[in-house]
Amino acid sequence: MARHLATDDLEDISGVDNMVEEGAPLEPDDLVDVEVAEEATPDAVQLEQALAERTTDLQRLQAEYLNYKRRVDRDRELVRENATYSALAPIVDVLDTIDRAREHGKLEEGLSAVADQLERVVTNAGLVKYGEPGDAFDPRIHEALSHIGEDPDVEVTTCKVIAKAGYRIGDRVVRAAQVLVVDPAGS
Repeated sequence: MARHLATDDLEDISGVDNMVEEGAPLEPDDLVDVEVAEEATPDAVQLEQALAERTTDLQRLQAEYLNYKRRVDRDRELVRENATYSALAPIVDVLDTIDRAREHGKLEEGLSAVADQLERVVTNAGLVKYGEPGDAFDPRIHEALSHIGEDPDVEVTTCKVIAKAGYRIGDRVVRAAQVLVVDPAGS
């Protein structure tokens, strides 16, 4: 806010106050522009700065807390996945033994009930069995034990025989499916 002051409001400036005392009219050159601060005291300015600093500090702390919380949640999930993997990985061999026993004939009633319950428990825990004859070969999830020639019925390298099923938890492979593969004719 600019305010015009008559030169007599200021201390003696080049004898202008003498003219005012003598009654001479004031000319525009006799006025001086002076910036006057809006009723802001030094304490109010300091308070505004302190408030702005505290607000910035609070925002920074909130962001750090949110990042910490996300990191802890992500780490908890990773620990849970690793624990599930560690617990279920050795059971894969037991499931293979059950599969081989079923290939030789029907399981006895008591063993069949135990096998079915074990399969339900590991499935509920997130262990998924995969690998079927006819699946397209994917080296990330299949382990080719042997190449058994060409097949005119396939268009890409394909799993023809599943020696051992693969298992995964989510996207993480516990054990790759062990397979015998065929190529398309003319490859």
